[in-house]
Amino acid sequence: MASGDLERGGRNGKNRANSYHQSSSPFYVENTEKQWTSWLVPMFVVANVAVFFVVMYINDCPNNNLGFEGSCVAKFLGKLSFQPLKENPLFGPSSHTLDKLGALNWSKVAHGKQGWRLITCIWLHAGVIHLLANMLSLVFIGIRLEQQFGFLRIGLIYLLSGFGGSILSSLFIQDNISVGASGALFGLLGAMLSELLTNWTIYTNKAAALITLVVIIAINLAVGILPHVDNFAHIGGFLTGFLLGFVLLLRPQFGWVQRQHVPAGAPVKSKHRAYQYVFWVIAVVLVIVGFTVGLVMLFRGENGNDHCSWCHYMSCVPTSSWHCGK
Repeated sequence: MASGDLERGGRNGKNRANSYHQSSSPFYVENTEKQWTSWLVPMFVVANVAVFFVVMYINDCPNNNLGFEGSCVAKFLGKLSFQPLKENPLFGPSSHTLDKLGALNWSKVAHGKQGWRLITCIWLHAGVIHLLANMLSLVFIGIRLEQQFGFLRIGLIYLLSGFGGSILSSLFIQDNISVGASGALFGLLGAMLSELLTNWTIYTNKAAALITLVVIIAINLAVGILPHVDNFAHIGGFLTGFLLGFVLLLRPQFGWVQRQHVPAGAPVKSKHRAYQYVFWVIAVVLVIVGFTVGLVMLFRGENGNDHCSWCHYMSCVPTSSWHCGK
C-alpha cells in the first residue's frame, strides 16, 4: 500500500499389474493411490473473501475518511467503499483499519505481546487486487495438492508456512505493517519443490518439471524486490513449506505399492528410500530450530538487519525508478 502497508504482495503401462494414468502433474500417479476431494482450500478462499468483506464494513470509508487523500472510491458500495487511491491503490481499507484488525506489526508483537498477529495477518488483505491475486494462486496451486495429499497435510503446510513467513517478516521489516496470504502460498510452492526432490524416482520428465518449477518460484520471488512488497514473508513461507514438504509429502516407491503383485518369495522394496529418511530428519530438525530461534529473537525485540547488513536487499532493491524506505 502507498501508505506503507506491505503485501505478501512417460509411460502409460497397459498390463494389469502396472496400471498408470497421467494426471495434470508432471509425473504419473498410481491408480491405487487415493485421490482426495478438495474442500479445505475452497474453504480457505471463502474465509479470506469473507474476512475482506468484514474488514471493509468495519473500515466504513464514507464515515471515517477525513478527505486528506481524496474521496472514497466506489461510493455506491456504501460502507464497503474503498479508501482513496492515493492512500490505497489496491482498492481496499486504510492502514489504520488493517492494524486494528490484526495486521503484522513488529512493535505490537515484540513489545505488546500480541503474538496472535503472526496468524491473523495471514487472513487480511490490502485490497481487492491483492485478494484476487492470492486467491487465484491458492485455487490453482492448492486444490491439486489437496487432491493428491489430502486436507490435513496441505492445511498444515499452508498455515505453518504463513506462520513462518510472518516470523521472518517481523524480524526484518519493523517500520511498516504487513498483511496477506502470500507467505502461505509460497509455502505451497516450496512444498511442491521438495516433494519433487524427495519423490524423484517416481517422476518422468524430471528435468523439465524441476526447471519449470524453479523458474516459477524465481519469477515470483523476483517480484518481491519491488517496493511495498513483503518479500521476507515470501522467503520465510517458502523455506518453511520447502522443509515441510520433505516431512509431510513423501510417496512410497512404486515397487512397494505394487507388492501384492510380486510372486511369493520375491524380494519386496522398502516403502521409502534411505535418502528420503535422511531428508525427513534434516527437515524436522531445521523446522524446529528455525521456529525456535526466530520466535526467541522476535520476542526479545531483536532486529534481523543488525545480524545481516545486506538482507534488506532481498525485499527491496533501490533503483533510479524507486527508493526503498527504511
